[in-house]
Amino acid sequence: MKKNIITEISEDEKKYEASLRPQSFDEYYGQESLKDKLKVYVTAAKQRGSVLDHILFYGPPGLGKTTISYIIGRELGANIIQTSGPALERPADLASLLSSLSRGDVLFIDEIHRLKKNIEEILYPAMEDYKLDVFSGLDVDTGRKSIRIDIPQFTLIAATTKAGSISAPLRDRFGIVEKLDFYNEEEIRKIINRSSKVLNVEIEPDAEVEIAKRSRGTPRIANRLLKRIRDFAEVKFNGIISKHVATSVLDELDVDKCGLDANDRTYLLTIIEKFGGGPVGVDTLATALGEDNETIEDIYEPYLIARGLVNRTRSGRVVTNEAYVHLDLSH
Repeated sequence: MKKNIITEISEDEKKYEASLRPQSFDEYYGQESLKDKLKVYVTAAKQRGSVLDHILFYGPPGLGKTTISYIIGRELGANIIQTSGPALERPADLASLLSSLSRGDVLFIDEIHRLKKNIEEILYPAMEDYKLDVFSGLDVDTGRKSIRIDIPQFTLIAATTKAGSISAPLRDRFGIVEKLDFYNEEEIRKIINRSSKVLNVEIEPDAEVEIAKRSRGTPRIANRLLKRIRDFAEVKFNGIISKHVATSVLDELDVDKCGLDANDRTYLLTIIEKFGGGPVGVDTLATALGEDNETIEDIYEPYLIARGLVNRTRSGRVVTNEAYVHLDLSH
């Protein structure tokens, strides 16, 4: 399957997207129920002068897990240290981070489901008792000797797209576990409106609505589409993003009215044309599409399932009647 602006994000793009991230709860549109709870937790911790409980955020990519984690850090007035599961290759990597923390600091670990088991085990006493086991040499009987040292109380905020891949012992040590859901069109429209001001681009209300409809309920995608439409507006039009400009560019980018791109449609058509609409196992489907299982499960399927276009069953993936209607195919 070919890559495109919906599924591909470069390092430069990540840095640029960071400039569009809201800096406070008031600037953060959507996830209202979650925000209300987090405001209470943060305010209560500040009033007591205590450290906020450890938090685990999960949900599909691009919904704002990193953004809201940083907002929590700012609201707490805390120093934020960021890393990721894959970046922590050795136990010493995590031990070094933990030993450098000050009281009340926030340690943010993205993709925590990708932590190695031996590194994960270092987190248990750190999260529960604020203790760190430090290797201090070899023991004749056990082969390994360590000492346990105190570390300052801190808040671990973790994010994952695969909550089911996190071990139960680790998951149980989070005091707050919250899921981020897809955004509705009005919430996405507000995000587009805010981002257009940050980007200093003029956009008409009807264009905001049109982009919101095709953004898959995902702020990251909405911002990415907005930037690409801005490019076209500046080069091929008068610089103003009208509904006509937005529609024309989105059609040219091959993003349909439901937010599906070429890869999504290929996914659906493969199940329909090669496997009679399903059921088909993810391994077989991944081979047919030339993709890995993780990309299919984490990137494509969450939105398709949320839109009711695909069902996951015990026997495999099945395309729904709604998918046939959307693709204008007979069933």
